[in-house]
Amino acid sequence: MPSYFRTYDTSFAAIDFRIMKKSSASFLPLILALCCSIASKAQAPKDFVLRTPENVHPPVKDMSYPDEKHFKNMRQLTFGGDNAEAYFAPDGKSITFQRTNPKEGLNCDQIFFGPLPHGNEPMHYKMVSTGRGRTTCAYIMPDGKHFLYASTHKAADTCPPVPDRKVIKKYVWPIYDSYDIFVADMRGTIKKQLTNTPGYDAEATVSPKGDKILFTSMRNGDLDIYIMNIDGTNVRQLTNTLGYDGGACFSPDGSKIVWRASRPKTEAEIKEYKELLSKGLVMPTQMEIFVADTSGRNVQQVTHLGKANWAPSFAPDGKRIIFASDYEYEKGFPFNLYMINVDGTGLEKLSHDGSFDAFPMFSPDGKKLIFSSNRNNGGGHDTNVFICDWVE
Repeated sequence: MPSYFRTYDTSFAAIDFRIMKKSSASFLPLILALCCSIASKAQAPKDFVLRTPENVHPPVKDMSYPDEKHFKNMRQLTFGGDNAEAYFAPDGKSITFQRTNPKEGLNCDQIFFGPLPHGNEPMHYKMVSTGRGRTTCAYIMPDGKHFLYASTHKAADTCPPVPDRKVIKKYVWPIYDSYDIFVADMRGTIKKQLTNTPGYDAEATVSPKGDKILFTSMRNGDLDIYIMNIDGTNVRQLTNTLGYDGGACFSPDGSKIVWRASRPKTEAEIKEYKELLSKGLVMPTQMEIFVADTSGRNVQQVTHLGKANWAPSFAPDGKRIIFASDYEYEKGFPFNLYMINVDGTGLEKLSHDGSFDAFPMFSPDGKKLIFSSNRNNGGGHDTNVFICDWVE
């Protein structure tokens, strides 16, 4: 999800979560693939090395709050910078995530990969994107040897510009038209470019069945959800309602999808949405959670909470959805994690940090939960990846 909120969701793919979490009084966070053709022969930079945290903090026995009854044995995996949109490998033993940290020379998001540590060992991870452009929304492929992600590197090696909110006077996310989806190996070598259409293509996730990919695209003039075969063939549009549809994920059995969407209704809202979109921008302050069959049929709106509800994914039972929201807070901050039944009943608050919790994702076996949070950052702005045992 830039993917947005991740950054991009993140991310949402096109979302810069650093801007979001630092934005004025609301601190609204982040949200919102991959690869370039073999002919491009893009390689990881020469300094492609195993990276370890610069300052590994001593283990903390319990990093959860007393009210977080579903979290147990929580530990911090990253330290420093902005880390988000972490996704498990199919075997649940490693993760990918996106990371920005100017202190390391990472001026905009790049993709990292590493095995989950055992015991109190620190997590070791390495950069697997090219180090060029801005990247987002990485997802490990079914073979466990490749991953897909979105990147702007074919347009320029440098980081694309971020919106000047002092000029725009609104909280917005950039939707870079230079994003395309690629597949690369774990050495960072791009093996295939999956999308090659004008406009934004990003926020890709892979079906648990290993046969399909969901992604968001601007190819029809609006931000909609599409599905394609794992090799990039047979692209089909799934959503067609005006508004930003993004951050889609499959259910555990691959039969359903969940995503976030804005739905401008009034004439003024529609005008504002279209004007911003024409400038490559969206305003992600009003989004709700939707579900549908993988075919795109039987669309249902799950949340009716108002504010920003995003970064959704299915619980292991396929009957509930975990997501991030600021709906309880008038100023649009903090963000916490919630769970709700697919039919919209049984809303439950899961996390209780006073700043930012988002991008929740269960491990394939449903025993662990990974998410990004501002907790334990010493009162600063760092967003880090946390993992815990899930307790029903």
